[in-house]
Amino acid sequence: MEETRQAEGAQWHGAQMDFSKSMSYGDYLGLDRILSAQHPLSPDHNEMLFIVQHQTSELWIKLMLHELQAVRRQLREGDLPPAFKMLARVARIMDQLVHAWDVLATMTPPEYSAIRPYLGASSGFQSFQYRELEFILGNKNANLLAVHQVSPAHHAALERELHAPSIYDEAIRLLARAGLPVSEERLAADPAQPTVHDDSVMAAWLEVYRDPGHHWALYELAEKLVDLETAFRFWRFRHVSTVERIIGFKTGTGGTAGVSYLRKMLDVVLFPELFALRTQL
Repeated sequence: MEETRQAEGAQWHGAQMDFSKSMSYGDYLGLDRILSAQHPLSPDHNEMLFIVQHQTSELWIKLMLHELQAVRRQLREGDLPPAFKMLARVARIMDQLVHAWDVLATMTPPEYSAIRPYLGASSGFQSFQYRELEFILGNKNANLLAVHQVSPAHHAALERELHAPSIYDEAIRLLARAGLPVSEERLAADPAQPTVHDDSVMAAWLEVYRDPGHHWALYELAEKLVDLETAFRFWRFRHVSTVERIIGFKTGTGGTAGVSYLRKMLDVVLFPELFALRTQL
């Protein structure tokens, strides 16, 4: 009877059971490395939540960077349909990250206070991937490179991204290649500077929006960018709301002003003309 059960188990619905000579699910995903990367420093039960929350967020950011780097290439080449798919995917990833804050929000102030002394000066402000994400979206700030000097490789990657055109820079160049009235000054702007409102870009996008049938691809690109920034705003707002819920207005572990600093970030506009033109339509 036991032998019969074992034989049935070995043929469980046709599933392969022996992976001694072939790649398994865990092998493909590197699960041994991923699942052994959580090392709580406190004796508190809730620290595992804090670690997993931030590690999974970094994995999602890695995917967003992968997509946005490809978007930039597609815009440069004028191949828009694949870029639309990738931009939509990034917006949905940000939606996923918004809901991830719901899980962290189950941590109460006393529970966070129990693990905070073990965090030292570590802070999400030091995330090199998040910094790269902001840079590729056009929110450039050379002063923020200093926090990444501890890692020459990360610092060098961020330095390159600082001086590379953002995806919005490439979208504006696409407007100009389509014959729309973008000024030479805007096209020659230093990519290491943050995006600022430009009247000629505003005029170009207005032309697109006033005749979408004639400029359908650019019109769709604009709306995909608006979707992306809207999702990013929700993500940032959910972040600041969760932090305020857990620590109030305490100083952040990395030395920032905490909630006050995060609230200032809510005012950053990535694609200014695309939102400003709504008033004029």
